[in-house]
Amino acid sequence: MLRKLLDYQLSLTEKGKPLHKLHPLVSAADTFLYETPESTSKGPHIRDAVDVKRWMLIVVIALLPCILMAIWNTGMQSFVYGSGNYKLLDEYFASSNSWQGYWDFAIKDNRYLSIIRLGLIAFLPVTLISYVVGGIWEALFAVFRGHEISEGFLVTGILYPLILPSTIPYWMVAVGVSAGVVLAKEVFGGSGMNIVNPALACRAFLFFTFPGRMSGDVWAGTNPTATRQSLVLMNQEANRTAIDSFSQATPLALFNVKQDIKRIHVDAIATNNLGDNVETYDIIQKQFTQWNSAGSHDATLGQLSQEQLQSLVTSPLAEGGLGLSPGYYEDAYAFSSLNYGMGHNGDWNFLWGDRLGSMGETSVIACLIGALILIWTGVGSWRTMVSMALGAYLTALLFQFGSSYFGADHGAWVPAQFGFPAYKHLILGGMAFGIVFMATDPVSSPSMNLARWMYGIFCGVITVIIRVINPAYPEGVMLAILMGNVFAPLFDHYAAQIFRNRRASRVRTAT
Repeated sequence: MLRKLLDYQLSLTEKGKPLHKLHPLVSAADTFLYETPESTSKGPHIRDAVDVKRWMLIVVIALLPCILMAIWNTGMQSFVYGSGNYKLLDEYFASSNSWQGYWDFAIKDNRYLSIIRLGLIAFLPVTLISYVVGGIWEALFAVFRGHEISEGFLVTGILYPLILPSTIPYWMVAVGVSAGVVLAKEVFGGSGMNIVNPALACRAFLFFTFPGRMSGDVWAGTNPTATRQSLVLMNQEANRTAIDSFSQATPLALFNVKQDIKRIHVDAIATNNLGDNVETYDIIQKQFTQWNSAGSHDATLGQLSQEQLQSLVTSPLAEGGLGLSPGYYEDAYAFSSLNYGMGHNGDWNFLWGDRLGSMGETSVIACLIGALILIWTGVGSWRTMVSMALGAYLTALLFQFGSSYFGADHGAWVPAQFGFPAYKHLILGGMAFGIVFMATDPVSSPSMNLARWMYGIFCGVITVIIRVINPAYPEGVMLAILMGNVFAPLFDHYAAQIFRNRRASRVRTAT
Protein backbone atom coordinates (compact mmCIF):
# COMPACT_ATOMS: atom_id res chain seq x y z
CA MET A 1 0.00 0.00 0.00
CA LEU A 2 2.76 2.40 0.98
CA ARG A 3 4.75 1.41 -2.10
CA LYS A 4 1.80 2.16 -4.36
CA LEU A 5 1.27 5.56 -2.71
CA LEU A 6 4.90 6.51 -3.18
CA ASP A 7 4.90 5.33 -6.80
CA TYR A 8 1.83 7.47 -7.46
CA GLN A 9 3.50 10.53 -5.93
CA LEU A 10 6.64 9.90 -7.98
CA SER A 11 4.56 9.66 -11.16
CA LEU A 12 3.23 13.17 -10.53
CA THR A 13 6.77 14.54 -10.53
CA GLU A 14 8.07 12.80 -13.65
CA LYS A 15 9.82 14.82 -16.31
CA GLY A 16 7.32 16.90 -18.23
CA LYS A 17 4.72 16.94 -15.41
CA PRO A 18 3.78 20.24 -13.69
CA LEU A 19 5.24 19.06 -10.36
CA HIS A 20 8.56 17.95 -11.82
CA LYS A 21 10.46 20.62 -9.87
CA LEU A 22 9.32 18.95 -6.63
CA HIS A 23 10.73 15.56 -7.61
CA PRO A 24 13.69 15.83 -5.16
CA LEU A 25 11.26 16.30 -2.25
CA VAL A 26 9.11 13.31 -3.18
CA SER A 27 12.06 11.03 -3.97
CA ALA A 28 13.63 11.94 -0.62
CA ALA A 29 10.67 10.38 1.22
CA ASP A 30 10.83 7.32 -1.05
CA THR A 31 14.54 6.66 -0.51
CA PHE A 32 14.21 7.26 3.23
CA LEU A 33 11.69 4.41 3.52
CA TYR A 34 13.04 2.12 0.79
CA GLU A 35 16.35 1.25 -0.82
CA THR A 36 17.28 3.63 -3.62
CA PRO A 37 16.59 1.98 -7.02
CA GLU A 38 19.72 3.34 -8.71
CA SER A 39 23.45 3.54 -8.14
CA THR A 40 25.25 6.71 -7.16
CA SER A 41 25.84 8.93 -10.17
CA LYS A 42 28.20 11.41 -8.49
CA GLY A 43 30.02 11.95 -5.19
CA PRO A 44 30.08 10.82 -2.53
CA HIS A 45 30.77 7.23 -3.64
CA ILE A 46 31.04 4.07 -1.56
CA ARG A 47 31.98 0.54 -2.57
CA ASP A 48 29.36 -1.44 -0.70
CA ALA A 49 26.04 -3.22 -1.09
CA VAL A 50 24.26 -0.50 0.89
CA ASP A 51 23.55 3.01 -0.31
CA VAL A 52 24.91 6.28 1.11
CA LYS A 53 21.80 6.76 3.27
CA ARG A 54 22.39 3.48 5.14
CA TRP A 55 26.07 4.39 5.42
CA MET A 56 25.14 7.69 7.08
CA LEU A 57 22.62 5.92 9.30
CA ILE A 58 25.44 3.87 10.81
CA VAL A 59 27.07 7.12 11.94
CA VAL A 60 23.80 8.20 13.59
CA ILE A 61 23.64 4.82 15.37
CA ALA A 62 27.23 5.33 16.57
CA LEU A 63 26.18 8.75 17.88
CA LEU A 64 23.36 7.30 20.02
CA PRO A 65 25.52 6.94 23.18
CA CYS A 66 26.56 10.60 22.85
CA ILE A 67 22.94 11.63 22.25
CA LEU A 68 21.77 9.80 25.36
CA MET A 69 24.57 11.32 27.42
CA ALA A 70 23.77 14.76 25.99
CA ILE A 71 20.21 14.45 27.29
CA TRP A 72 21.22 12.97 30.65
CA ASN A 73 24.20 15.19 31.51
CA THR A 74 22.57 18.38 30.24
CA GLY A 75 19.58 17.57 32.41
CA MET A 76 21.80 16.83 35.40
CA GLN A 77 23.69 20.12 35.13
CA SER A 78 20.47 22.05 34.64
CA PHE A 79 18.89 20.30 37.63
CA VAL A 80 21.67 21.11 40.10
CA TYR A 81 22.90 24.50 38.84
CA GLY A 82 19.43 25.92 38.30
CA SER A 83 17.96 24.71 41.58
CA GLY A 84 18.94 27.73 43.69
CA ASN A 85 19.57 25.21 46.51
CA TYR A 86 23.21 25.20 47.59
CA LYS A 87 22.69 22.10 49.75
CA LEU A 88 21.61 20.18 46.64
CA LEU A 89 24.67 21.34 44.71
CA ASP A 90 26.96 20.46 47.63
CA GLU A 91 25.34 17.02 47.79
CA TYR A 92 25.88 16.58 44.06
CA PHE A 93 29.59 17.47 44.25
CA ALA A 94 30.13 15.19 47.23
CA SER A 95 28.22 12.27 45.65
CA SER A 96 29.65 12.42 42.16
CA ASN A 97 33.17 11.43 43.20
CA SER A 98 32.13 7.77 42.90
CA TRP A 99 29.95 5.72 40.58
CA GLN A 100 27.69 4.49 43.37
CA GLY A 101 27.33 7.94 44.90
CA TYR A 102 26.50 9.50 41.55
CA TRP A 103 23.62 7.12 40.87
CA ASP A 104 22.39 7.28 44.45
CA PHE A 105 22.09 11.04 44.01
CA ALA A 106 20.24 10.67 40.69
CA ILE A 107 17.78 8.05 41.96
CA LYS A 108 17.02 9.71 45.28
CA ASP A 109 13.44 11.09 45.41
CA ASN A 110 13.00 10.18 41.70
CA ARG A 111 15.31 13.00 40.66
CA TYR A 112 16.14 11.14 37.46
CA LEU A 113 12.69 12.00 36.09
CA SER A 114 13.39 15.73 36.41
CA ILE A 115 16.89 15.25 35.03
CA ILE A 116 15.63 13.49 31.89
CA ARG A 117 12.84 16.04 31.43
CA LEU A 118 15.26 18.99 31.65
CA GLY A 119 17.67 17.26 29.28
CA LEU A 120 14.97 16.69 26.68
CA ILE A 121 13.80 20.30 27.01
CA ALA A 122 17.33 21.48 26.25
CA PHE A 123 18.32 19.03 23.52
CA LEU A 124 15.21 18.26 21.45
CA PRO A 125 14.30 21.83 20.31
CA VAL A 126 17.88 22.49 19.17
CA THR A 127 17.93 19.21 17.23
CA LEU A 128 14.53 19.90 15.67
CA ILE A 129 15.59 23.37 14.51
CA SER A 130 18.82 21.96 13.13
CA TYR A 131 17.02 19.38 11.01
CA VAL A 132 14.14 21.60 9.91
CA VAL A 133 16.17 24.68 8.93
CA GLY A 134 19.04 22.68 7.47
CA GLY A 135 16.60 20.41 5.66
CA ILE A 136 14.85 23.39 4.11
CA TRP A 137 18.13 24.69 2.73
CA GLU A 138 19.00 21.24 1.40
CA ALA A 139 15.58 20.99 -0.27
CA LEU A 140 15.78 24.46 -1.80
CA PHE A 141 19.15 23.78 -3.39
CA ALA A 142 18.02 20.34 -4.56
CA VAL A 143 14.93 21.81 -6.25
CA PHE A 144 16.91 24.68 -7.77
CA ARG A 145 19.61 22.38 -9.13
CA GLY A 146 17.31 19.53 -10.02
CA HIS A 147 19.19 16.82 -8.14
CA GLU A 148 18.26 14.45 -5.33
CA ILE A 149 18.30 15.60 -1.70
CA SER A 150 21.56 14.46 -0.16
CA GLU A 151 21.66 12.02 2.73
CA GLY A 152 24.66 13.83 4.19
CA PHE A 153 22.53 16.15 6.28
CA LEU A 154 21.23 13.15 8.21
CA VAL A 155 24.58 13.22 10.05
CA THR A 156 25.28 16.97 9.98
CA GLY A 157 21.85 17.69 11.44
CA ILE A 158 22.58 15.67 14.59
CA LEU A 159 26.30 16.46 14.92
CA TYR A 160 25.58 20.18 15.03
CA PRO A 161 23.36 20.15 18.19
CA LEU A 162 25.82 17.89 19.98
CA ILE A 163 28.61 20.49 19.74
CA LEU A 164 26.50 23.41 21.00
CA PRO A 165 25.99 24.71 24.55
CA SER A 166 22.56 24.11 26.05
CA THR A 167 21.90 27.86 26.42
CA ILE A 168 22.21 28.63 22.70
CA PRO A 169 19.27 30.80 21.52
CA TYR A 170 17.02 29.07 19.00
CA TRP A 171 17.37 31.80 16.39
CA MET A 172 21.14 31.41 16.63
CA VAL A 173 20.84 27.66 16.01
CA ALA A 174 18.98 28.47 12.79
CA VAL A 175 21.53 31.08 11.72
CA GLY A 176 24.46 28.75 12.40
CA VAL A 177 23.05 25.77 10.50
CA SER A 178 22.08 28.04 7.60
CA ALA A 179 25.60 29.44 7.34
CA GLY A 180 27.19 26.01 7.62
CA VAL A 181 24.96 24.29 5.05
CA VAL A 182 25.02 27.12 2.52
CA LEU A 183 28.55 28.49 2.86
CA ALA A 184 30.45 25.32 3.74
CA LYS A 185 28.62 22.82 1.52
CA GLU A 186 26.09 24.02 -1.02
CA VAL A 187 28.24 26.75 -2.57
CA PHE A 188 30.81 24.03 -3.32
CA GLY A 189 28.24 21.77 -4.99
CA GLY A 190 26.55 19.98 -2.08
CA SER A 191 27.37 16.75 -0.23
CA GLY A 192 30.55 15.11 -1.41
CA MET A 193 31.93 18.39 -2.70
CA ASN A 194 32.44 20.29 0.56
CA ILE A 195 35.98 21.16 1.60
CA VAL A 196 35.42 21.33 5.37
CA ASN A 197 33.18 19.51 7.82
CA PRO A 198 29.78 21.28 7.63
CA ALA A 199 28.91 20.75 11.32
CA LEU A 200 32.21 22.26 12.43
CA ALA A 201 31.70 25.12 9.99
CA CYS A 202 28.33 25.81 11.62
CA ARG A 203 29.93 26.00 15.05
CA ALA A 204 32.92 28.03 13.86
CA PHE A 205 30.56 30.58 12.30
CA LEU A 206 28.70 30.96 15.60
CA PHE A 207 31.88 31.07 17.68
CA PHE A 208 33.46 33.91 15.75
CA THR A 209 30.21 35.78 15.11
CA PHE A 210 28.63 35.47 18.56
CA PRO A 211 31.52 34.60 20.93
CA GLY A 212 29.59 35.73 24.02
CA ARG A 213 26.97 33.06 23.38
CA MET A 214 29.47 30.28 22.69
CA SER A 215 31.88 30.75 25.60
CA GLY A 216 31.85 31.90 29.19
CA ASP A 217 29.05 30.94 31.60
CA VAL A 218 26.75 29.33 29.05
CA TRP A 219 26.95 25.67 29.95
CA ALA A 220 24.04 24.86 32.30
CA GLY A 221 20.29 25.06 31.78
CA THR A 222 18.58 26.78 28.89
CA ASN A 223 18.41 30.31 30.33
CA PRO A 224 21.84 31.73 31.21
CA THR A 225 20.36 34.64 33.16
CA ALA A 226 18.28 32.35 35.38
CA THR A 227 21.25 30.02 35.97
CA ARG A 228 23.50 32.94 36.85
CA GLN A 229 20.94 34.24 39.36
CA SER A 230 20.67 30.73 40.84
CA LEU A 231 24.45 30.58 41.32
CA VAL A 232 24.57 34.02 42.94
CA LEU A 233 21.81 32.99 45.36
CA MET A 234 23.54 29.71 46.24
CA ASN A 235 26.90 31.40 46.83
CA GLN A 236 25.28 34.00 49.09
CA GLU A 237 23.35 31.46 51.14
CA ALA A 238 26.39 29.18 51.48
CA ASN A 239 28.67 32.14 52.40
CA ARG A 240 31.24 30.97 49.88
CA THR A 241 34.27 33.08 49.06
CA ALA A 242 35.57 33.84 45.58
CA ILE A 243 37.99 30.90 45.94
CA ASP A 244 35.43 28.18 46.68
CA SER A 245 32.32 29.65 45.08
CA PHE A 246 30.04 27.72 42.73
CA SER A 247 30.63 28.59 39.07
CA GLN A 248 29.85 27.38 35.57
CA ALA A 249 33.49 27.29 34.51
CA THR A 250 34.17 24.30 32.25
CA PRO A 251 37.41 22.30 32.57
CA LEU A 252 38.70 24.07 29.45
CA ALA A 253 37.94 27.45 31.01
CA LEU A 254 39.94 26.42 34.08
CA PHE A 255 42.78 25.34 31.79
CA ASN A 256 42.82 28.61 29.85
CA VAL A 257 44.78 30.76 32.31
CA LYS A 258 47.35 33.50 31.83
CA GLN A 259 50.92 32.38 31.31
CA ASP A 260 51.87 34.49 34.34
CA ILE A 261 50.61 31.51 36.36
CA LYS A 262 53.60 29.22 36.66
CA ARG A 263 53.93 25.58 37.56
CA ILE A 264 55.32 26.42 41.00
CA HIS A 265 52.20 28.43 41.85
CA VAL A 266 49.94 25.51 40.98
CA ASP A 267 52.12 23.04 42.88
CA ALA A 268 52.27 25.26 45.97
CA ILE A 269 48.48 25.39 46.13
CA ALA A 270 48.31 21.62 45.73
CA THR A 271 50.61 20.97 48.72
CA ASN A 272 47.66 21.48 51.06
CA ASN A 273 46.14 18.30 49.60
CA LEU A 274 49.12 16.37 48.30
CA GLY A 275 51.93 17.35 50.65
CA ASP A 276 55.34 16.70 49.09
CA ASN A 277 53.86 14.75 46.13
CA VAL A 278 54.40 17.67 43.74
CA GLU A 279 57.39 17.93 41.43
CA THR A 280 58.59 21.38 42.52
CA TYR A 281 58.26 20.70 46.26
CA ASP A 282 61.95 21.34 47.07
CA ILE A 283 61.84 24.81 45.51
CA ILE A 284 58.55 25.58 47.22
CA GLN A 285 60.03 24.44 50.55
CA LYS A 286 63.01 26.76 50.09
CA GLN A 287 60.79 29.76 49.37
CA PHE A 288 58.41 28.79 52.15
CA THR A 289 61.18 28.72 54.75
CA GLN A 290 62.17 32.27 53.84
CA TRP A 291 58.54 33.45 53.77
CA ASN A 292 57.76 31.76 57.09
CA SER A 293 60.68 33.34 58.93
CA ALA A 294 60.36 36.77 57.31
CA GLY A 295 56.69 37.07 58.26
CA SER A 296 56.82 35.12 61.53
CA HIS A 297 53.86 33.05 60.33
CA ASP A 298 54.71 29.98 62.39
CA ALA A 299 53.08 27.87 59.65
CA THR A 300 53.64 24.36 58.33
CA LEU A 301 53.83 23.73 54.59
CA GLY A 302 50.92 21.53 53.56
CA GLN A 303 48.77 22.70 56.46
CA LEU A 304 48.25 26.35 55.56
CA SER A 305 45.03 28.27 55.95
CA GLN A 306 43.58 29.87 52.83
CA GLU A 307 44.94 33.25 53.91
CA GLN A 308 48.42 31.86 54.53
CA LEU A 309 48.43 29.92 51.25
CA GLN A 310 47.40 32.99 49.27
CA SER A 311 50.04 35.07 51.05
CA LEU A 312 52.77 32.53 50.21
CA VAL A 313 51.82 32.36 46.55
CA THR A 314 51.33 36.12 46.03
CA SER A 315 54.09 37.63 48.20
CA PRO A 316 57.13 39.03 46.36
CA LEU A 317 60.05 36.68 45.72
CA ALA A 318 62.34 38.85 47.88
CA GLU A 319 60.08 38.11 50.85
CA GLY A 320 60.05 34.37 50.25
CA GLY A 321 56.78 34.33 48.32
CA LEU A 322 56.23 33.01 44.82
CA GLY A 323 55.55 36.33 43.13
CA LEU A 324 52.13 35.70 41.59
CA SER A 325 49.94 38.74 41.01
CA PRO A 326 47.05 38.64 43.53
CA GLY A 327 44.57 39.07 40.69
CA TYR A 328 45.58 35.68 39.25
CA TYR A 329 45.37 33.67 42.46
CA GLU A 330 41.79 32.47 41.92
CA ASP A 331 42.67 31.21 38.43
CA ALA A 332 45.77 29.46 39.78
CA TYR A 333 43.69 27.81 42.50
CA ALA A 334 41.19 26.51 39.94
CA PHE A 335 43.95 25.31 37.60
CA SER A 336 45.57 23.43 40.47
CA SER A 337 42.32 21.54 41.09
CA LEU A 338 42.13 20.64 37.40
CA ASN A 339 45.79 19.68 37.10
CA TYR A 340 45.69 17.31 40.05
CA GLY A 341 42.12 16.07 39.64
CA MET A 342 40.86 17.45 42.93
CA GLY A 343 37.22 18.01 43.79
CA HIS A 344 34.88 17.57 40.84
CA ASN A 345 37.77 17.45 38.35
CA GLY A 346 38.61 13.78 38.68
CA ASP A 347 39.36 11.60 35.67
CA TRP A 348 36.24 9.54 36.39
CA ASN A 349 34.03 12.62 35.94
CA PHE A 350 35.65 13.37 32.58
CA LEU A 351 35.49 9.79 31.33
CA TRP A 352 31.83 9.33 32.24
CA GLY A 353 30.81 12.83 31.16
CA ASP A 354 29.82 14.33 34.49
CA ARG A 355 30.98 17.85 33.67
CA LEU A 356 29.98 21.06 31.99
CA GLY A 357 30.53 21.50 28.26
CA SER A 358 28.87 21.24 24.87
CA MET A 359 25.87 18.93 25.10
CA GLY A 360 27.24 15.86 23.32
CA GLU A 361 31.00 16.21 23.84
CA THR A 362 31.33 15.55 27.58
CA SER A 363 31.43 11.73 27.76
CA VAL A 364 34.65 10.05 26.64
CA ILE A 365 33.10 6.61 27.23
CA ALA A 366 30.18 7.42 24.90
CA CYS A 367 32.65 8.55 22.23
CA LEU A 368 34.66 5.33 22.60
CA ILE A 369 31.52 3.23 22.14
CA GLY A 370 30.78 5.19 18.99
CA ALA A 371 34.36 4.67 17.82
CA LEU A 372 34.04 0.90 18.20
CA ILE A 373 30.84 0.91 16.12
CA LEU A 374 32.41 3.01 13.36
CA ILE A 375 35.57 0.90 13.24
CA TRP A 376 33.70 -2.43 13.36
CA THR A 377 31.41 -1.40 10.50
CA GLY A 378 34.27 0.12 8.52
CA VAL A 379 32.56 3.51 8.32
CA GLY A 380 35.14 5.41 10.38
CA SER A 381 38.89 5.28 9.79
CA TRP A 382 40.75 3.86 12.77
CA ARG A 383 43.95 5.28 11.31
CA THR A 384 42.61 8.81 11.59
CA MET A 385 41.41 8.22 15.16
CA VAL A 386 44.63 6.61 16.38
CA SER A 387 46.93 9.08 14.64
CA MET A 388 45.09 12.15 15.95
CA ALA A 389 45.14 10.76 19.48
CA LEU A 390 48.85 9.98 19.14
CA GLY A 391 49.62 13.39 17.68
CA ALA A 392 47.84 15.14 20.53
CA TYR A 393 49.32 12.95 23.26
CA LEU A 394 52.91 13.09 22.04
CA THR A 395 52.77 16.85 21.56
CA ALA A 396 51.37 17.32 25.08
CA LEU A 397 54.08 14.95 26.36
CA LEU A 398 56.75 17.10 24.73
CA PHE A 399 55.38 20.16 26.50
CA GLN A 400 55.12 18.30 29.81
CA PHE A 401 58.58 16.73 29.91
CA GLY A 402 60.28 19.47 27.94
CA SER A 403 59.24 22.04 30.52
CA SER A 404 60.53 19.81 33.34
CA TYR A 405 63.94 19.03 31.84
CA PHE A 406 64.75 22.29 30.11
CA GLY A 407 63.01 24.84 32.31
CA ALA A 408 64.70 26.51 35.26
CA ASP A 409 64.44 24.58 38.55
CA HIS A 410 62.85 21.56 36.83
CA GLY A 411 60.25 23.69 35.11
CA ALA A 412 59.08 25.48 38.25
CA TRP A 413 58.83 28.81 36.46
CA VAL A 414 57.38 27.74 33.11
CA PRO A 415 53.69 28.44 32.38
CA ALA A 416 51.40 26.01 34.17
CA GLN A 417 49.77 24.75 30.95
CA PHE A 418 53.11 23.41 29.71
CA GLY A 419 53.33 20.93 32.58
CA PHE A 420 49.71 19.78 32.34
CA PRO A 421 49.48 15.93 32.32
CA ALA A 422 49.56 14.78 28.68
CA TYR A 423 46.86 12.11 28.99
CA LYS A 424 44.36 14.64 30.33
CA HIS A 425 44.35 16.47 27.00
CA LEU A 426 42.64 13.40 25.51
CA ILE A 427 39.74 13.56 27.99
CA LEU A 428 39.49 17.34 28.16
CA GLY A 429 37.01 19.38 26.15
CA GLY A 430 35.81 17.99 22.83
CA MET A 431 38.97 16.05 21.97
CA ALA A 432 37.39 12.57 22.09
CA PHE A 433 34.30 13.68 20.14
CA GLY A 434 36.42 15.45 17.53
CA ILE A 435 38.70 12.44 17.05
CA VAL A 436 35.85 9.98 16.59
CA PHE A 437 33.15 11.89 14.72
CA MET A 438 34.63 15.06 13.23
CA ALA A 439 38.10 14.18 11.98
CA THR A 440 36.80 10.98 10.33
CA ASP A 441 34.32 12.72 8.02
CA PRO A 442 34.91 10.78 4.77
CA VAL A 443 34.34 13.79 2.51
CA SER A 444 36.60 16.38 4.15
CA SER A 445 39.35 13.98 5.31
CA PRO A 446 41.94 12.18 3.13
CA SER A 447 41.08 8.94 1.36
CA MET A 448 44.50 7.25 1.27
CA ASN A 449 45.70 5.33 4.31
CA LEU A 450 49.09 7.02 4.55
CA ALA A 451 47.44 10.41 4.13
CA ARG A 452 45.07 9.60 7.00
CA TRP A 453 48.05 9.05 9.29
CA MET A 454 49.55 12.38 8.27
CA TYR A 455 46.20 14.15 8.59
CA GLY A 456 45.44 12.73 12.03
CA ILE A 457 48.87 13.54 13.44
CA PHE A 458 48.60 17.05 12.00
CA CYS A 459 45.20 17.64 13.65
CA GLY A 460 46.40 16.28 17.00
CA VAL A 461 49.56 18.40 17.04
CA ILE A 462 47.74 21.59 16.07
CA THR A 463 45.02 20.97 18.69
CA VAL A 464 47.49 20.87 21.59
CA ILE A 465 49.56 23.78 20.27
CA ILE A 466 46.45 25.96 20.10
CA ARG A 467 45.33 24.85 23.57
CA VAL A 468 48.65 25.42 25.28
CA ILE A 469 50.05 28.49 23.52
CA ASN A 470 47.08 30.47 22.24
CA PRO A 471 45.78 32.61 25.15
CA ALA A 472 42.54 33.62 23.43
CA TYR A 473 41.13 30.24 22.42
CA PRO A 474 41.14 27.34 24.89
CA GLU A 475 39.77 24.60 22.61
CA GLY A 476 41.87 23.77 19.59
CA VAL A 477 39.96 20.75 18.26
CA MET A 478 37.58 22.67 16.02
CA LEU A 479 40.21 24.87 14.39
CA ALA A 480 42.70 22.02 14.05
CA ILE A 481 40.24 19.76 12.21
CA LEU A 482 39.06 22.60 9.96
CA MET A 483 42.69 23.34 9.13
CA GLY A 484 43.28 19.64 8.51
CA ASN A 485 40.26 19.57 6.17
CA VAL A 486 41.82 22.33 4.08
CA PHE A 487 45.11 20.42 3.80
CA ALA A 488 43.49 17.00 3.24
CA PRO A 489 43.95 17.08 -0.59
CA LEU A 490 47.62 17.96 -0.05
CA PHE A 491 48.08 14.96 2.26
CA ASP A 492 46.49 12.73 -0.40
CA HIS A 493 48.76 14.26 -3.04
CA TYR A 494 51.95 13.54 -1.10
CA ALA A 495 50.77 10.07 -0.12
CA ALA A 496 50.14 9.27 -3.78
CA GLN A 497 53.53 10.74 -4.70
CA ILE A 498 55.25 8.52 -2.11
CA PHE A 499 53.54 5.42 -3.50
CA ARG A 500 54.43 6.36 -7.09
CA ASN A 501 58.08 6.92 -6.15
CA ARG A 502 58.18 3.63 -4.25
CA ARG A 503 56.69 1.75 -7.19
CA ALA A 504 59.08 3.41 -9.62
CA SER A 505 62.06 2.42 -7.47
CA ARG A 506 60.84 -1.20 -7.41
CA VAL A 507 60.57 -1.24 -11.19
CA ARG A 508 64.11 0.15 -11.56
CA THR A 509 65.42 -2.45 -9.09
CA ALA A 510 63.69 -5.29 -10.97
CA THR A 511 65.11 -4.20 -14.30
